[in-house]
Amino acid sequence: MNWRDHIETNPDVLAGKPVVKDTRLAVEFVVDLLAQGWTVDDLLDQYPALTREDVRACLHYASDILKSERVYPLAPDPDT
Repeated sequence: MNWRDHIETNPDVLAGKPVVKDTRLAVEFVVDLLAQGWTVDDLLDQYPALTREDVRACLHYASDILKSERVYPLAPDPDT
């Protein structure tokens, strides 16, 4: 799956946050609801504009973003 087929950013929609195409549903909102225990079926019932592929695209997007994240450990503070 290519999440780019389902996710878009537009500076005029939610200040440019990534959203499901043709909606105002932010990727972070969808992922957060899943993290809270919502099922895909719950999402589809409450947000009929969403498809299963849209939800999967949100997860793929989040996965790609996390894979590209870099963490640089800080040196320990000698005073603590």
